[in-house]
Amino acid sequence: MQAIYFKEHGGLDKLKYGRRSRPEPGPGWVRIALRASALNHLDLFVLGGLPGVPINLPHVGGADGVGTIDAVGQGVVGVEVDEPVVFDPGISCGDCEFCLRGEHSLCIRFGLVGEHCEGTFAEYAVVPASGLAAKPSHLNWEEAAAFPLTFITSWRMLVSRGCLGPGETVLIHGIGGGVALACLQIAKAMGARVYVTSSSASKLERALELGADAAFESGSEVVKDVRKATQKRGVDLVVDSVGAATWSQSIRSAAKGGRIVTCGATSGPNPEEEVRLVFWNQLTILGSTMGSRSDWRRMVEFLCVAELRPVVDSVLDLEQGADAYRRLQDGAQFGKIVLRNSA
Repeated sequence: MQAIYFKEHGGLDKLKYGRRSRPEPGPGWVRIALRASALNHLDLFVLGGLPGVPINLPHVGGADGVGTIDAVGQGVVGVEVDEPVVFDPGISCGDCEFCLRGEHSLCIRFGLVGEHCEGTFAEYAVVPASGLAAKPSHLNWEEAAAFPLTFITSWRMLVSRGCLGPGETVLIHGIGGGVALACLQIAKAMGARVYVTSSSASKLERALELGADAAFESGSEVVKDVRKATQKRGVDLVVDSVGAATWSQSIRSAAKGGRIVTCGATSGPNPEEEVRLVFWNQLTILGSTMGSRSDWRRMVEFLCVAELRPVVDSVLDLEQGADAYRRLQDGAQFGKIVLRNSA
């Protein structure tokens, strides 16, 4: 099969396009003939090398994908060859205390397709059968490839962890990335009022077109803007995956009794924190990573009922994988960058 892969960690110059062996599904896994895949910031981190995460080389990246069932491993039932499917990129053992109580993303051996095993930037990939779902009929192949990782992450942040309710207010930092845009779409579909930030005027304008209630330029005035928009009250829920650059703003933008949920720290992991505001305003700070199988099923059902469409920035052919990585690295995208395989 053809694939985008790398033989050693480093920069974009390490990426190669060429032939790799077609993977075989083990017990409980299936092989998918991929029609499309999509990039996440995770793919840049995996390429560069993650401290403490051993990755067998050569390696094929990519957590997101869509295609048809091509082969099934031992013990897999209830699926049919040629069935169009998407899948939860999370991998869990199914046996530890967390898996047994349904908290798969807390699994002691939790991993991701494209990080802990070879991924989707190829013509074929193998994934756990337990995370399969029918391809949403209202999405084309490229859109279906673009939602799994960002939407499951966003669903858990907003719903399972953040307990977002209709009529509440949400602040989302760094609009334009996949998770931030998915949070915007889910929150609006749930009846929330949503404010977004970005350093890009064009991204703020596009976010307003997608339904954001207000859009603020990133920087020192964000807290003032939020307080003005909420009559000095602050927001019920802050979504912060930026980290050091925005953490202080998040704490100061939250209403009394508000929640702050984070799934990442793209600007750095060690922000300043005014702990007095945390206890005085009785804030709740929540960490979140991916989601459980229950989160996955509920999210896919919600996406289908609400007919949400992930925002696709651009679609390139698989052999243009290095260009796709470069666009992601440059931060020029608004939405997901998708790689397309030949039909």
